[in-house]
Amino acid sequence: MYDTAIIGTGAAGISAALTLKNLNKTFIWFGSKRLSEKIRKAELIKNYPGLSAVTGEEMANIFCAQIQAESIEITEKTVTGVYALGTHFSVLCDKEAFEAKTVILATGVESVKPIKGELDFLGRGVSYCATCDGFLYRDKTIAVVCTSKEFEHEIEYLAGIAQKVYLAPIYKDVAVQAENIEILKGMPIEVAGGKRVEKLICKDKEIQVDGVFFLKSAIAPSALVPGLETENGQVKTDRKGRTNLKGLFACGDCTGRPYQYVKAAGEGNVCAHAVAEYL
Repeated sequence: MYDTAIIGTGAAGISAALTLKNLNKTFIWFGSKRLSEKIRKAELIKNYPGLSAVTGEEMANIFCAQIQAESIEITEKTVTGVYALGTHFSVLCDKEAFEAKTVILATGVESVKPIKGELDFLGRGVSYCATCDGFLYRDKTIAVVCTSKEFEHEIEYLAGIAQKVYLAPIYKDVAVQAENIEILKGMPIEVAGGKRVEKLICKDKEIQVDGVFFLKSAIAPSALVPGLETENGQVKTDRKGRTNLKGLFACGDCTGRPYQYVKAAGEGNVCAHAVAEYL
């Protein structure tokens, strides 16, 4: 069992990982080895101490070099659930589970906000994990709302299970191909139904479906962690990054504005020290 699990490879997660390494704590770190795409796409950063007017790509490369120099590993798995088990946490990634005494959420903010009904039907026809829940929809009709080409392999996986897949891509140059995939043109605006999902409502039509998969790089914290207190979509924390769940901490953009790398890095450092104190 790890001392902690860090979720997210933005500035907050990087700072938390570097600090925990110096504090000699064991941890598993989930995210992309390319780090945050938000960092890489930044045009110019001028207020980060020690880095004078750097592009996002330059900053990300500096971070990568520092992580490599510290021999810190990043586990490239998508976290689909974090569950408090009393004395520790279970972090679910697809069909694998990892155990840690504490968790640091550094997930950033969603690039695409939840649509109406999305969170309400979570576990009742809405899923964020194709490999976890795809088998539930064998020979059924599903919709997939996808935000990036990086998830196209998951769309193809679902197409191999379901009878029919309605795809609503929130990106350009869709490359998936399968006879049972129909690409929707209208933007999805609502998931609706009774006890379970019954339809996906788009701007131009309504689709009758048995389930809806949302494939995106960031999941709303309240959906990721059952029982977590949020306010206006932001995780509620105290000055040490502590949440309402004992042993779970949060830092960076997921805790609210200002959305600044320097703020996120500071909060990551604070959370790491709070974890060490808690342990």
